Amino acid sequence: MKHASLLGIALVCATGFALAQDGMTEAQVRAKLETQGYTKVNDVKFEDGVWKADARSADGNRVDVRIDAKTGTIRPDELVANLTEADVRAKLATAGYTNVHDVDYEDGIWNAEADDPAGKDVELKIDPATGAVMGKEKD
Repeated sequence: MKHASLLGIALVCATGFALAQDGMTEAQVRAKLETQGYTKVNDVKFEDGVWKADARSADGNRVDVRIDAKTGTIRPDELVANLTEADVRAKLATAGYTNVHDVDYEDGIWNAEADDPAGKDVELKIDPATGAVMGKEKD
């Protein structure tokens, strides 16, 4: 049993690493934040299909940010959503997601749980401006 648990942890870590490697590396995330005026970048980690970090914005305020691993788009936690919950649900339905639930806006991005087009239960991170899925993780 102990070996099975260690194998499970190794697989989760390897999967998270592989997902992060499909897009940006931690060094690229840090560089992107710095070129956008963020300083004192801390706690950079890949989680739930997106990069997360703490930083100081150009105006000196402490912010939490989410970074799209594929595009590098930075979403500060104070960002106002352009889409409503109904818009997000409609975008997900159009993309083939079903059983959409627990839709909420938090830390600058939309979050939802749903069944993907293949029928798998997933947690989603959704771009607040476009409604595109920017991160997906098995629920």
